Amino acid sequence: MLDDPKSARVKGVAALQQKDARFETGLFLLEGPQGLKELARDPSLAREVFATEAALERYDAEFVKLGSAEVPVVVTSQRAMEKLSDTKTPQGVVAVVGQLDVELSDLIDSSPRLIAILDRVQDPGNAGTVLRAADAAGADGVIFSRDCVDLYNPKVVRATAGSILHVPCVIEAESRAVVLSLQASGVQVFAASAGGKSILSSELDLTRPTAWIFGNEAQGVSQELLELVDEVVALPIYGEAESLNLATAASVCLYASAFKLQANH
Repeated sequence: MLDDPKSARVKGVAALQQKDARFETGLFLLEGPQGLKELARDPSLAREVFATEAALERYDAEFVKLGSAEVPVVVTSQRAMEKLSDTKTPQGVVAVVGQLDVELSDLIDSSPRLIAILDRVQDPGNAGTVLRAADAAGADGVIFSRDCVDLYNPKVVRATAGSILHVPCVIEAESRAVVLSLQASGVQVFAASAGGKSILSSELDLTRPTAWIFGNEAQGVSQELLELVDEVVALPIYGEAESLNLATAASVCLYASAFKLQANH
């Protein structure tokens, strides 16, 4: 059993909570039972899994699948797990996974129909929730701009609820180059921003391949990108709310496209 929270082994794995260590190793941490269930479906993604005895018993079926795939499973004490975990109340499972981001050129070559672009989004919960919504809406990829929160930040990973394993993601992207490359490939690019054309407008053709840009929580989409996009699009506010949360607005926009794409498929 891995018991000592001060051991070199524990410290080495816990270091993956920090961006520098993730960058150097090409690894990240996936914590909790939802991530475990996703890895049980595709064990090839897991490098090793740390679990308490209670978690091993509770998620026996998932660990049997990992064992059959010869994924190393390390029995870990509760106090060591607390060091490995990024949460105040660890759920008893932490997996080490290889990073999964892709190149922009590869994403474009896949002929995407729906993409989410995050422009300088800083809040990990927002970024992870947008990725989760993109997954649910059937998006083909999510692009993180150079100044976004790190895709592999533990709070981002947790907010994706496993969707980080499903959706191809581009990281550290230069936003202007992204927009121009997508447009050159035939993907229309919309910026979600107040004051734009209503998403309900008949002038918008959401049956076409579309990339949506969602901007920084405080500043919105940058002026440079607003001038490049094919259309600036706004969500109507019918009540007294001043605005919508970024992740909520992103979910509405992505599903608006998804409905049209599915109906036209």
